[in-house]
Amino acid sequence: MKKTQSAQNMPRRSFFRTALAGAAGLAAAPQLARSADTPTATSADRFLEAAHELPLRSDADVIVCGAGPAGCAAALAAARAGARTRLFEVHGCLGGVWTAGLLTWIFDFDKPGLARELTRALDARDARRHKNPSQFAYEPEPMKLLLEELCGAAGVQVQLHTRVAAARCDGRRLTTVLTESKSGREAWRAPVFIDATGDGDLGAQAGCGWDIGQGQDCTCQPLTMNALAVVRDAAALGEYISFFKDTTRHLPAVEAFKGELRRVGLETSYGHPTLFHVRDNLLLMMINHEYGVKPFDAAQMTAATLRARAEVFRIARGLSGLGGPWAGLQVAATAEQIGVRDGRRIHGRYTVTREDLVTGARQPDAVARVTFGADIHAASKEINKAETISHGGFKTRPYDIPLRALIAKDVDGLLLAGRCISGDFIAHASYRVTGNSVAMGEAAGKVAALAAKTHRLPHEIDWAEVAGKPQS
Repeated sequence: MKKTQSAQNMPRRSFFRTALAGAAGLAAAPQLARSADTPTATSADRFLEAAHELPLRSDADVIVCGAGPAGCAAALAAARAGARTRLFEVHGCLGGVWTAGLLTWIFDFDKPGLARELTRALDARDARRHKNPSQFAYEPEPMKLLLEELCGAAGVQVQLHTRVAAARCDGRRLTTVLTESKSGREAWRAPVFIDATGDGDLGAQAGCGWDIGQGQDCTCQPLTMNALAVVRDAAALGEYISFFKDTTRHLPAVEAFKGELRRVGLETSYGHPTLFHVRDNLLLMMINHEYGVKPFDAAQMTAATLRARAEVFRIARGLSGLGGPWAGLQVAATAEQIGVRDGRRIHGRYTVTREDLVTGARQPDAVARVTFGADIHAASKEINKAETISHGGFKTRPYDIPLRALIAKDVDGLLLAGRCISGDFIAHASYRVTGNSVAMGEAAGKVAALAAKTHRLPHEIDWAEVAGKPQS
């Protein structure tokens, strides 16, 4: 991977006036239009952005980019440890795939710390179903409010509708991120940063090496558009709903659901179309796959989103037309953000591998113990027809994720949390679920706070200082 140019030895004022070609995007267009020295194109397909000063803030010890499960956990942990913490999120709510993505189903959540706190809080709000501590359904709207209240109580400075657009380093050290929002382009400095963007956006912008899928051509896992649907009587559809009143019944429900789809001549792009019960007569529909899409390519993501939403409504209309218990089925909401399984995996100081899953690796700096198996969704329509989900041909043993996999290798001062940590394709297919993201985020937040408060870098922190003792 080609690293971004360093800002080393560049005067501070000059640095923030430097043109950042192509990175400002549409948000900077009004500024360009008003500029007295509006630049001209340097070639038929290139445009040189005008230099302009940016407002610079240096009011945080820890900056977390991305407010999904990992980012919220990281921000809460850092703030509760006494660090002044800022949390940036591109959507209009906290929670990422939990909320904007309408996931509504949690895996591998039976872990100490924040995971149990969230479980208790959801129960107190009657917002959780299937009382299994490891996997359960939840309601997205109460989850939004819960995360907002927790971050507010902890003193996290949340800024929504804000995208991290660029990063700058002094030598190896990440010092500054630049954001785009309705407020324009702004610069933010901090001693420690956490990339919880899911797709490793910050790590890539800072110049870190990264991998994706099984190769750079994105032979990766497909995207899925989640949707909520309202039916007249969920109980009457119980045989088609996974885990409905039976926490072990999944594949038989999927096959029964596929049979109903065949009755109206429909076939979903996802070979295991699934219904989950959220509450009362509200269901989650997970019926879509979008193949070979790079999650950092806006044009590809847009096309995938449009195709997926059209499929959701086509399937919903077909099911409603069956009549009987399906009559009146309506789409209540489609996800604001299409669900991404594979994004960039930023190179860290340890790479979690398939071998770790096979052997059940134990680590002295373990921040999470993963119990979820490899869950590899088909990379193409052709593979989907033969095998929708593969488990890698082996049985996963519970294994540890070490702190070293959360510390960027190529840049200092940067931690990783969630599915963008350092791992290979097979391992990523296991640790990517949100229960593990919460555990990783919590660890990253604690390490970031300690590093900032003691004027050290994350790789200089011994996990035993944070955890008290290595996990057994």
